[in-house]
Amino acid sequence: MSDVIKLLPDSVANQIAAGEVIQRPASVIKELVENAIDAQATHIQIILKDAGRTLIQIIDDGVGMSETDARLAFERHSTSKIRSAEDLFTLRTMGFRGEALASIAAISQVELRTRRQDAQLGTRLIINASQCESQEPDMCPAGSNFSVKNIFFNVPARRKFLKSNQVELSNIVKEFEKLALINNNVEFTLTHNGNLMYKLSKGTFRQRIAALMGSNIDQQLLPVDIDTSLVKLNGYIGKPENARKRNALQFMFVNERYMRHPYFHRAVMSAYEQLIPEGEQPNYFLRFTVDPQAIDVNIHPTKTEIKFEDEQPIWQILAAGIKETLGRFNEVPAIDFDTQDAPAIPAYRGHVEVHHPEIEVDPSYNPFKSQSRSGAGPARHHGPERQQMSNWEELFENFERKKREGLSQTAEQPAEEKVPVADGDTQNPVLPLSDLQSVYLQLKGRYILSPAKSGLMIIDQHRAHVRILFDRYISRIHAGDMSSQTILFPEVLHLSAAQSVTIQELLPEMETMGFSLSSLGGNDWAVNAIPAGIDGANASAMVQQILESVENGGMPLKKRILEHLALTVAHSAAIPAGKVLLQDEMDILVADLLRLPEPNYTPDGKTIITVIPIEQITKLF
Repeated sequence: MSDVIKLLPDSVANQIAAGEVIQRPASVIKELVENAIDAQATHIQIILKDAGRTLIQIIDDGVGMSETDARLAFERHSTSKIRSAEDLFTLRTMGFRGEALASIAAISQVELRTRRQDAQLGTRLIINASQCESQEPDMCPAGSNFSVKNIFFNVPARRKFLKSNQVELSNIVKEFEKLALINNNVEFTLTHNGNLMYKLSKGTFRQRIAALMGSNIDQQLLPVDIDTSLVKLNGYIGKPENARKRNALQFMFVNERYMRHPYFHRAVMSAYEQLIPEGEQPNYFLRFTVDPQAIDVNIHPTKTEIKFEDEQPIWQILAAGIKETLGRFNEVPAIDFDTQDAPAIPAYRGHVEVHHPEIEVDPSYNPFKSQSRSGAGPARHHGPERQQMSNWEELFENFERKKREGLSQTAEQPAEEKVPVADGDTQNPVLPLSDLQSVYLQLKGRYILSPAKSGLMIIDQHRAHVRILFDRYISRIHAGDMSSQTILFPEVLHLSAAQSVTIQELLPEMETMGFSLSSLGGNDWAVNAIPAGIDGANASAMVQQILESVENGGMPLKKRILEHLALTVAHSAAIPAGKVLLQDEMDILVADLLRLPEPNYTPDGKTIITVIPIEQITKLF
């Protein structure tokens, strides 16, 4: 029997390693910019095409490389940062593993032009999928110029799973923020498809925060400065009143390296306890400086997970320092009388005395007790007030007529027509429309119940409304009549840089949907109009939800952008779970739902209607 274990070729081994190190275009930018910083660059230029799919170019004015170093840099485990295992515990550079360039070269086409500061002539190197195609002398500026083209061109499965350009560009901007924030002594420029997105000059840490996150944040920052034998901690925290429910600006760095540290995050949150509402997050930009021997950054190839030797005492120092800062600046917020999510205040159920020369009120009238139509009316109106009442009665009659029309259209469908359900779905048996009865009860402000001949029908009211709104929006989009309603007082959005980029990319589709947004400079945007027919919606929250949906889920196909936006707006504008509905409102909701061609499921496949068969109910007893 022949041997079966073989040594993998370097090209295959590099592709496997690239799966951990290079996950998307943003990973390439992180590795190359960190290399430029290690090379003592003072100016770094980033040029992108198609969110990095077509081209990622990083130009720096660092020390550059010799001809031999340039070729050797693309070999796996080759590095200038360390010489022995002991060096891992005294790291003061961003890179050290010697995997990044080999991984990048394995899944792309790379061109490197580089020259040392003390050399007259540089070198030009071309590598295609780990194979060196050419290397020749080159007249180029001092420093390094990396061009990474067609990322994942030789790994189709990996390229297929890249998100849309908006999502990938958003991820790039997020990575850029981390790199540019901490390296405030380096000038950065970022260009995408020929458009200059950022031009950052050298400055203080606070100036760099304002340049990246918007000048309005400068007034929200409180300085933190702690110096102990274990850790030196400085940076800025946000005022409690500027805490956010979503998209809080939270950055931690250790020894100039970005890190994710949930344990230290909880220390920050403990300091804000009872100062911010539950569910909100404060902004913070914190820099830790510790002895390199007291941390381990060699846990994961991305080097963002870092282990501290003295986590518990640093936790206490961090929490105490932030509490001291908040106390020193007396940042205790005033009482916020925000009515959102507040419990409903029951109306007064006693008698009300009304003194008005034009209105007579029967003192025995109780508005919470049903009145007989044949009995005395609750009030007699005269003069101008009578005209107002007649208008209200007309409005109510129109509402009643719409309800009757909706129900009659449902009832007019053929007797054998059924509510469509998935094949083989035992939880949703076929339900003839003739079985439905216009008797609805609401359960927990979330479900609508109705008896049917075959059992008990249960409808999720939020999902039902999502389905109705989505179909309505799609119909209007196809008809080209998606109108807008102008907001009397435009709402201002304070976005992150990454979200601002996403908004710019989405503007044409959002305008088609009925939104109108305008840039206020920096990362601030004004919401001037929203799709018509969305009454009482929070415009800024709706746009934020669209951004989060795009960033988290992405849009796989360009043609589905409008459907994606329509679904997001429908979710945002739909009747929320927990809202109490009147009988008339339930009547119309159910009638509108059952008129749709696909009432049983939301556009994203969630169940709307289910029926508990009478046999199953009988078994319960």
